[in-house]
Amino acid sequence: MTDMVLSLRDVDLTLQGNAGPVHILRSITLDVPRGETLGLVGPSGSGKSSLLMLMGGLERATGGRVMAMNHNLTTLGEDALARFRREHMGVVFQSFHLIPTMTALENVATPLELAGRRDAFDRAEEELRTVGLGHRLDHYPAQMSGGEQQRVALARAAAPRPDILLADEPTGNLDGPNGQSIMDLLFGLRDRHGATLILVTHAPELAARCDRVIRLSDGAIAGETLKKGKEAAE
Repeated sequence: MTDMVLSLRDVDLTLQGNAGPVHILRSITLDVPRGETLGLVGPSGSGKSSLLMLMGGLERATGGRVMAMNHNLTTLGEDALARFRREHMGVVFQSFHLIPTMTALENVATPLELAGRRDAFDRAEEELRTVGLGHRLDHYPAQMSGGEQQRVALARAAAPRPDILLADEPTGNLDGPNGQSIMDLLFGLRDRHGATLILVTHAPELAARCDRVIRLSDGAIAGETLKKGKEAAE
């Protein structure tokens, strides 16, 4: 049996809107084995980002069960969820979410410090150099380009050596060359740290690099594509 880092069973997500309940996700059943790169694709509003948030414990399912690293994210309390994310998850968003009053080094080191890592600044510097920002350690977000800010965000997500790396449209705000560079870095970080990578994307070239692609439509799984040469998990 393949080691599953994520296992979703009959997962629903319903949110209350002004006009009544809105069904975001419907009966999602999905397993993600350790080390896989999984792409989530589909039209806007299909539920891709919501599914990613459920996998990361950033949104709570209203039905079904979400298991991650043998933890039931559906029933964990907020404090336990926060600890789980800190210890096992790295997240990269389309918007960089950097703290504007902190340097690149401080942005990457602060989450490590909060987690009690004594080598927080050494590890932060190592990750920033890995993504090609050794010359930007003391620069603030406003002094960096969009591509450089996304590199800082990647370094921040990778620095804790997460078991699961989640990326929501990581190239969405970048031009072609910067987007390609971020793609290469994202897959390089996955290879270096051995993380399971799950990403939401509209970019066909990014989805094509994934081991498996799940297509969503109207909040449900509409199809699945396995990369040629890959065998389905046993």
